Amino acid sequence: MTSFSPWSANDAGGLIAVPRPDDDKYSRGVLGIVTGSDAYPGAAVLGVEAALRTGCGMVRYLGAARPTELVLQRRPEVVTASGRVQAWLLGSGMDATARDPATAARLSDAIDQGLPTVVDAGALDLLSSATGPVVITPHFRELARVLGEDAGDLAENPGEAAARAAGQLGVTVLLKGHRSYIAAPDGTRLVASSAPAWTATAGTGDALGGILGAILATHASGVASDGALLAKLAATASVIHGLAAERASAGGPFVVLELAEAIPAVIAGLLGASPHGAGLHGAGLLGGRDSD
Repeated sequence: MTSFSPWSANDAGGLIAVPRPDDDKYSRGVLGIVTGSDAYPGAAVLGVEAALRTGCGMVRYLGAARPTELVLQRRPEVVTASGRVQAWLLGSGMDATARDPATAARLSDAIDQGLPTVVDAGALDLLSSATGPVVITPHFRELARVLGEDAGDLAENPGEAAARAAGQLGVTVLLKGHRSYIAAPDGTRLVASSAPAWTATAGTGDALGGILGAILATHASGVASDGALLAKLAATASVIHGLAAERASAGGPFVVLELAEAIPAVIAGLLGASPHGAGLHGAGLLGGRDSD
């Protein structure tokens, strides 16, 4: 039996980057997002919404025409031009078997940069091309496809499945569920269990990707220097996601945009409850500014 350590709200609060008075949008972290498709444009909207509400300084969204249009209608502050980023979110709302050349080029360019990267759903087939720190966010069926195994078998022991996948794939694994299991190749094993059962609905995984992507963007230099940090950040994203779902639910069903809208209040609560006080500072983690 693989042993997993619980990741608490206090743990999560200690890993939230708080901007300094002299920070700007670049030093607070820029997240690049390549998600969504003409078939599933909503995934892009939900991931972008969750990322912005988690607290990165800028989102660069690079995608097909239809999801780009919807993203800008919902969030006109999103930048749709290429440029420097600190982290990537790739693959949500995409079908690898229906990938067009333009999307393939965007994904290839992003994953080749060696930056901290969240790889979801429709980009999981690109793991062998990744050169930087990667965390994948599959559910059981997606992980089963990657490993060539039966999803039911994985569901019987999710912790063991996550740990084995991390070893085989050489990436950090966040196996989504009511209890999310996070395993890293270095042996880090964490579990977060704040999500209500109502979270099992379409789109919540897209929001989790946005939350995690934003957190990676604010901790990019730390991830590069601390191999264990990636798993802790993934667990932190899972806690934020679960608490936001609980707040949006209030004991009943909810829609995913309500989860995203709850994120700032959840983060404020985590910072107030954390023994680390105001959390970490984004500028010190990123180490410098950049132009658009």
